[in-house]
Formats: sequence, structure tokens, C-alpha cells
Amino acid sequence: MLLATGLILVGWLLNTPAGLLGKADAVGYAVCHRIDARSFHLGERQLPLCVRCSGMYLGAMLGLFYLSLSDRRRGGLPAWPVMLLLGLFGLAFAVDGINSFMSLIPDMPVLYPPQNWSRLVTGTGMGLAIAAVLFPAFNQTVWRDWQPGPVLNSGWRMAGLVLLAVLLDLLVLSESPWVLYPLALVSAGGVLVILTMVYSMLWLIVLRFENRYQNVVQLGVALAAGFGTALAQIAVFDIIRYALTGTWDGFHLG
Repeated sequence: MLLATGLILVGWLLNTPAGLLGKADAVGYAVCHRIDARSFHLGERQLPLCVRCSGMYLGAMLGLFYLSLSDRRRGGLPAWPVMLLLGLFGLAFAVDGINSFMSLIPDMPVLYPPQNWSRLVTGTGMGLAIAAVLFPAFNQTVWRDWQPGPVLNSGWRMAGLVLLAVLLDLLVLSESPWVLYPLALVSAGGVLVILTMVYSMLWLIVLRFENRYQNVVQLGVALAAGFGTALAQIAVFDIIRYALTGTWDGFHLG
């Protein structure tokens, strides 16, 4: 498994654009339309993910980091008031996405003029919802000593997470190169982190190795398997998209 993951990684690194942002572009290329007008820029350089995807993966990374500090190995879903709020975040994400898509169709009425700030905010909210579901599911699947209590088990904890998300979005909206560059790498890394967690869980379930681990070191092979599978998926999507378009650029409007 380690050898297979290593071979996939080397092959992907050798056949994707150069530089950190180039590799991040190749990650975003597999999961995002990367429409130029719907992306933030470093000068004239487009970021690896569109605004909505940037918000979603940044929100997910923020949520996972926050939960790893506040809830550690809790494996229960949030209480229903928190789940209701997260559901509203998901609904806002869907409404804003559909409205934005409708704006691409000539003469199609829209609810409101789509803006990058609304894409970012709704994307971030969706990322928080992903983290709140994925984190306890991962704990339940992996750890021997996972705890049954719910994550985000108080209004204050949820409020703290939302406040941090608001501050994160304000930083992104400043469009400072000192902010956008590291966050661009974090958002692209978020794609790999989420896919690695999901595929690691699937490997453990398929092989019936659930709930056997007590620390990250013991989990190393399973994480390598998840990472290798995630990278293989990204590589396949990269190959298909490049074969169809012949370019690493995003889609162009008009």
C-alpha cells in the first residue's frame, strides 16, 4: 500500500504544473470549474479553487481543526439545534449555487445578482457542516476509545466556530496577497484532507479494521491508503479533464 501510494504521488508530481501553486492548481482542477471570473486572484494569477470551493474547503479545514481541539474523539452528531443551523448553512449553499448557475443562462431570472462574497460565505458555511458530520464519523470508525457524546455540544462552542468563520471570510475578502497565498494552499490541501479521511474510513470498513487504533502512528498505513486513493481519484480526474480541454486553465465564460 505504501509503495502504491508512493508511485501514485511521484507520477502525479512529475506530470502536474510546477511550484506549490501549480500543484494546488492540479488539485483544484480535479474538483472545481475554476472559472476565472468567480475566483480570487494573486495579482493576475487565479487561485487554485473558485470562491465557493475555496470557502467550502477553508470552512471544512477550520471546522476540523476546531473540533480536534474542542471535541477530540467525540463521535456523536451535534444536537438538533446545531444540526438545524448547519442544515440552514447547507440550504443557503444550495440556493446561492443554483442562483449563480441560473445567471449563466441568458434571460433566466435570478433571485439576486450573484456576488463573490455570497459564494464565499455560503461555501464556508457548507464547509462547517461537512466538518461537523465528517469529524464524528471518522472518530466512530477509527478510534478504539471514541466517546459517544455529541460534537459542538453547546451553543457557545458553535458560536465560537461561527465567529472564527466570519473572521476567516473577512480575511479572505481583504484579498491581501499575504492572506490569499497561504489560504490558497490550505484550501487545496483541504481537498486532500477530506478525501483522505473519507477513503481511510472506507478502507477500514471494507477490511473490517474499524475501532482498532489508539493514536495516529498506528493509523499510518490506513491514512496512507486513504491518501493514495484520494490522489488516484484526483489524478484520474486531472487526466480526463486535460484530455478534453488540453489546458490546465479553468473554464472560460463567453
